Amino acid sequence: MFFFDKKAGGQAGQLCPADAKRKLLASACIFLACLCLLTPVLPARATAEELQAEAEARKSLPVQTNEIEDWPAGPAIGAESAILMDVNTGVILYAKNIHEKCYPASTTKLLTCLIAMEQGNLDDMVTFSHDAVFSVPVGGSNMGMDVGESLTLEQCLYGILVGSANEVANAVGEYVSGSIGDFVTLMNERAAELGCTDSHFANTNGLPDDNHYTTAYDLALISSAFFQNEMLCKIGNTARYHFEPTATQPDDFYESNKHLLITGEIPYEGILGGKTGYTDLARQTLVTCAERNGMKLVCVVFKEESPAQFTDTVELFDYGFQNFQAVNISENEDKYQIESSGFLQTGNDIFGSSRPILSIDTDSYVILPNTLSFDELDSAIDYSASDENHIARINYTYRDTYLGSAYLNAAADTTAVYEFDTDTAAATDVSVERTEEETAPSNTIFVNVKKVLLGILLFAGAAILLFVAHALLVNRDSVRRRKNRVRRKQRRRERLRSELDDFDF
Repeated sequence: MFFFDKKAGGQAGQLCPADAKRKLLASACIFLACLCLLTPVLPARATAEELQAEAEARKSLPVQTNEIEDWPAGPAIGAESAILMDVNTGVILYAKNIHEKCYPASTTKLLTCLIAMEQGNLDDMVTFSHDAVFSVPVGGSNMGMDVGESLTLEQCLYGILVGSANEVANAVGEYVSGSIGDFVTLMNERAAELGCTDSHFANTNGLPDDNHYTTAYDLALISSAFFQNEMLCKIGNTARYHFEPTATQPDDFYESNKHLLITGEIPYEGILGGKTGYTDLARQTLVTCAERNGMKLVCVVFKEESPAQFTDTVELFDYGFQNFQAVNISENEDKYQIESSGFLQTGNDIFGSSRPILSIDTDSYVILPNTLSFDELDSAIDYSASDENHIARINYTYRDTYLGSAYLNAAADTTAVYEFDTDTAAATDVSVERTEEETAPSNTIFVNVKKVLLGILLFAGAAILLFVAHALLVNRDSVRRRKNRVRRKQRRRERLRSELDDFDF
């Protein structure tokens, strides 16, 4: 609206200076008011003292495994959620709110690298697009890669796991799936395949997003798959990596790992690798894997304050390695008598060196608390787990807590082919046929002749003994009867003699 001020000598359609100032001030006030209404009120950032107080309070949260009877008592830690799991069996040694949904931050990158390793080639070149570089915050963790530069996939994995570079995780996602969005879809599919039920991933790197969350249990499942890959363990356990200039990347620089158990700043024996993570909402997150005494354990810590994420992990590893042991199942199982298969055996030696038809997998084990013995465990056979070579699976529990399993296997042997032919060509053909047969599994069942013959001999020996015993008994009776007859005859003679003595001749 325009005003006409005669006093000021103004012309129609012009504002006087005073009115212009008032109008400008009013507009500014209206703009600021609207801005205040539209901008959400952000909570004041907690002080370090308040955050430490919250962590201290979280130590009183219940630890679910401590509620199991005769289970070793786990430590009270300041993390909101934590888990200690055996990688090979999936046995949970320590559980604190393991199904609570939390923000994983950069520990997300374990899943990104797992998929890249499974579907990519380490020598392939990964080119950085505009979206990969500029879709991450400037202040976030990055390696300073420029649009159009390229690294090998192997270098990218070092950049992600050692340098925690967000733009590199994006570029790897584009390399695998063609776009970041398609790769995120793949992340959720792969997580579901691994058994994750309380997770949803919205990006490749763990940057803050309300729709990006997981649980300690789900991330332990992902990490277990990650740490079963030897190359990922090697990369994930690297303290410092040197990026040298190439034709597609001109800079010479180093990336250093922030995981103190990997760098050795906090020494711990048996570390296989891990990944750090941090955002204001997630707080400190940490995944670590260590191996000792035949156990490979993964530890996940969510929502902790620095540096307690590392000390919590050390406490949990000490708890696991000191209070649990791996116990071989086949060496301790005696309920099912699987090895005692009688006369029926399978194999290519009919004179006794063939194997039993059924046997327990010799590599399987249970994770047993030191407070328990193998005999105290409950076991159940699951026939739904059968396949070509596995008859069933034996699951072991204690107080409904899973401790491990073993497969009941059907032995698969090959049948030896014995051909005697003086013709060289024919002998060669037989050899080829035997080689082909040896490559194919055979479930042919043989009779163990040694055991059969031994059984026949034992039966014959028992029969002879019975015959001899019977003959001895019969002979003894005959002798007794003959002696009785002799005695009776003697008595009759003596009686007749006494009667004749009474007559006088």
